[in-house]
Amino acid sequence: MDDHPLVREMLTDLINRQQDLLMCGDAESAPEALRKIAACEPDVAIVDLSLRDSSGLGLIKDLAAIHPKVAVLVLSTHDESIYAERVLRCGASGYIMKQEATQKVIEGIRRVLKGNIYVSGIIADAMVFQFAQAESSERRLPLAEFTDRELEIFELLGQGIGGAEIARMLRVSTKTVHFYYGRMRERLKLGSLRELICEALRWHENPR
Repeated sequence: MDDHPLVREMLTDLINRQQDLLMCGDAESAPEALRKIAACEPDVAIVDLSLRDSSGLGLIKDLAAIHPKVAVLVLSTHDESIYAERVLRCGASGYIMKQEATQKVIEGIRRVLKGNIYVSGIIADAMVFQFAQAESSERRLPLAEFTDRELEIFELLGQGIGGAEIARMLRVSTKTVHFYYGRMRERLKLGSLRELICEALRWHENPR
């Protein structure tokens, strides 16, 4: 699932060139993805975190709840150090950044098909370290402190979506969305909503 047609076409071509793999469908939004997954019953779903009018994290949680047998492999431009562990907690089986070579995608698909987790060596080492010794809060990036809901709203804000529309998409009140705005501003030490929006837009244009 990706909101860019070219990316979906490239993935379809890449996967269908493999003798043991076949793409059974694609989608640009979470509702469309859920409909097609119910119809196709695939073994693996490749999901981007930025979907049209949708939340990638929300889709991963829905898939884990509704289609637990479907392994989810995330393919995204967003920094793996921020999102990899988070998407695994949401129910995904792997994380690949779009900057990686195409062979990594095939490697990731085959790995999660076997029931394994797929992340980069650097992230795997970091996760082992975190398991053995909790990382101090001073060393963590500010966005790593966001809850899943805060990160969802921050991403949607970065897409230029207003508070009322975010509330509709996430099925919460506008007041709730503004409550999260305030919490995110505190975490990022920003003085106004305008500053938060600018930061979200910069993040969306240049994920890091």
